[in-house]
Amino acid sequence: MQSRYVPNRGLNLDYIMWLFTRISGLGIILLALIGLGAAMVMGARLQMDLPTILRWTFMPNPSHVVNSNIPDVTIGWATDFWQIMQYLVIAFVFTHAANGIRMIVEDYTGTSAWRPYIRALIALAWVGMVIIGVYVVIGSAY
Repeated sequence: MQSRYVPNRGLNLDYIMWLFTRISGLGIILLALIGLGAAMVMGARLQMDLPTILRWTFMPNPSHVVNSNIPDVTIGWATDFWQIMQYLVIAFVFTHAANGIRMIVEDYTGTSAWRPYIRALIALAWVGMVIIGVYVVIGSAY
Protein backbone atom coordinates (compact mmCIF):
# COMPACT_ATOMS: atom_id res chain seq x y z
CA MET A 1 0.00 0.00 0.00
CA GLN A 2 1.31 3.40 -0.97
CA SER A 3 1.52 6.08 1.68
CA ARG A 4 -0.40 9.32 1.21
CA TYR A 5 1.47 12.45 0.19
CA VAL A 6 1.73 14.96 3.03
CA PRO A 7 2.42 18.54 1.87
CA ASN A 8 5.11 20.67 3.44
CA ARG A 9 4.25 23.04 6.24
CA GLY A 10 3.57 26.64 5.47
CA LEU A 11 1.43 28.48 2.97
CA ASN A 12 0.58 26.27 0.00
CA LEU A 13 -2.45 25.49 -2.19
CA ASP A 14 -3.66 22.65 0.00
CA TYR A 15 -3.63 24.79 3.14
CA ILE A 16 -5.26 27.76 1.42
CA MET A 17 -8.04 25.59 -0.03
CA TRP A 18 -8.53 23.82 3.32
CA LEU A 19 -8.96 27.22 4.95
CA PHE A 20 -11.22 28.47 2.14
CA THR A 21 -13.45 25.39 2.44
CA ARG A 22 -14.07 26.11 6.11
CA ILE A 23 -14.69 29.82 5.55
CA SER A 24 -16.89 29.27 2.49
CA GLY A 25 -18.98 26.69 4.36
CA LEU A 26 -19.71 29.27 7.03
CA GLY A 27 -20.29 31.90 4.33
CA ILE A 28 -22.83 29.70 2.57
CA ILE A 29 -24.74 29.20 5.81
CA LEU A 30 -24.65 32.94 6.58
CA LEU A 31 -25.84 33.90 3.09
CA ALA A 32 -28.65 31.34 3.29
CA LEU A 33 -29.80 32.70 6.65
CA ILE A 34 -29.75 36.28 5.31
CA GLY A 35 -31.77 35.23 2.25
CA LEU A 36 -34.25 33.24 4.31
CA GLY A 37 -34.67 36.06 6.81
CA ALA A 38 -35.23 38.60 4.05
CA ALA A 39 -37.75 36.32 2.35
CA MET A 40 -39.70 36.08 5.57
CA VAL A 41 -39.60 39.84 6.14
CA MET A 42 -40.79 40.52 2.58
CA GLY A 43 -43.89 38.41 3.01
CA ALA A 44 -42.90 34.86 2.06
CA ARG A 45 -44.02 33.42 5.38
CA LEU A 46 -47.69 33.98 4.56
CA GLN A 47 -47.92 33.80 0.79
CA MET A 48 -45.50 31.16 -0.47
CA ASP A 49 -44.82 27.45 -0.33
CA LEU A 50 -41.57 25.90 0.91
CA PRO A 51 -39.87 25.29 -2.49
CA THR A 52 -40.38 28.92 -3.49
CA ILE A 53 -39.02 30.12 -0.16
CA LEU A 54 -35.92 27.96 -0.66
CA ARG A 55 -35.44 29.38 -4.16
CA TRP A 56 -35.59 32.85 -2.60
CA THR A 57 -33.09 31.82 0.03
CA PHE A 58 -30.35 30.63 -2.29
CA MET A 59 -30.97 32.65 -5.46
CA PRO A 60 -33.06 35.70 -4.54
CA ASN A 61 -34.19 37.21 -7.80
CA PRO A 62 -37.55 38.47 -9.03
CA SER A 63 -38.02 35.79 -11.68
CA HIS A 64 -38.23 33.07 -9.02
CA VAL A 65 -41.41 34.48 -7.58
CA VAL A 66 -43.23 35.59 -10.71
CA ASN A 67 -45.99 33.00 -10.32
CA SER A 68 -46.59 33.70 -6.64
CA ASN A 69 -49.12 36.04 -5.13
CA ILE A 70 -46.52 38.53 -3.92
CA PRO A 71 -47.77 41.84 -5.37
CA ASP A 72 -44.54 43.49 -6.62
CA VAL A 73 -41.34 41.57 -6.10
CA THR A 74 -39.13 43.97 -8.03
CA ILE A 75 -39.34 46.58 -5.26
CA GLY A 76 -37.58 44.47 -2.64
CA TRP A 77 -35.45 42.08 -4.66
CA ALA A 78 -34.23 43.84 -7.81
CA THR A 79 -31.44 45.73 -6.09
CA ASP A 80 -27.67 45.70 -6.33
CA PHE A 81 -27.46 44.24 -2.81
CA TRP A 82 -29.28 41.06 -3.86
CA GLN A 83 -27.21 40.75 -7.03
CA ILE A 84 -24.06 40.89 -4.92
CA MET A 85 -25.57 38.27 -2.62
CA GLN A 86 -26.20 36.02 -5.64
CA TYR A 87 -22.64 36.47 -6.88
CA LEU A 88 -21.31 35.56 -3.43
CA VAL A 89 -23.49 32.45 -3.31
CA ILE A 90 -22.23 31.43 -6.77
CA ALA A 91 -18.60 32.05 -5.84
CA PHE A 92 -18.76 30.24 -2.50
CA VAL A 93 -20.85 27.26 -3.61
CA PHE A 94 -19.10 26.49 -6.89
CA THR A 95 -15.60 26.96 -5.49
CA HIS A 96 -16.47 24.94 -2.38
CA ALA A 97 -17.83 22.12 -4.56
CA ALA A 98 -14.92 22.20 -7.03
CA ASN A 99 -12.42 21.97 -4.19
CA GLY A 100 -14.32 19.06 -2.67
CA ILE A 101 -14.30 17.22 -5.99
CA ARG A 102 -10.57 18.01 -6.37
CA MET A 103 -9.83 16.49 -2.97
CA ILE A 104 -11.85 13.35 -3.70
CA VAL A 105 -10.15 12.88 -7.06
CA GLU A 106 -6.70 13.39 -5.54
CA ASP A 107 -7.45 10.81 -2.87
CA TYR A 108 -8.23 8.23 -5.55
CA THR A 109 -5.65 9.13 -8.20
CA GLY A 110 -2.63 9.42 -5.95
CA THR A 111 0.42 10.47 -7.94
CA SER A 112 -0.99 9.29 -11.24
CA ALA A 113 -0.07 10.88 -14.55
CA TRP A 114 -3.76 11.69 -15.00
CA ARG A 115 -3.80 14.09 -12.04
CA PRO A 116 -2.96 17.32 -13.96
CA TYR A 117 -5.55 16.51 -16.63
CA ILE A 118 -8.22 15.81 -14.05
CA ARG A 119 -7.35 19.05 -12.21
CA ALA A 120 -7.62 20.95 -15.49
CA LEU A 121 -11.00 19.35 -16.21
CA ILE A 122 -12.28 20.30 -12.74
CA ALA A 123 -11.00 23.86 -13.21
CA LEU A 124 -12.67 24.06 -16.62
CA ALA A 125 -15.96 22.82 -15.16
CA TRP A 126 -15.65 25.36 -12.33
CA VAL A 127 -15.11 28.25 -14.78
CA GLY A 128 -18.03 27.06 -16.90
CA MET A 129 -20.40 26.85 -13.94
CA VAL A 130 -19.39 30.28 -12.66
CA ILE A 131 -19.99 31.79 -16.12
CA ILE A 132 -23.40 30.12 -16.36
CA GLY A 133 -24.31 31.29 -12.83
CA VAL A 134 -23.29 34.87 -13.54
CA TYR A 135 -25.24 34.77 -16.82
CA VAL A 136 -28.36 33.62 -14.98
CA VAL A 137 -28.00 36.41 -12.41
CA ILE A 138 -27.49 39.07 -15.07
CA GLY A 139 -30.31 37.69 -17.22
CA SER A 140 -32.84 37.58 -14.42
CA ALA A 141 -31.96 40.82 -12.67
CA TYR A 142 -34.52 43.17 -14.09
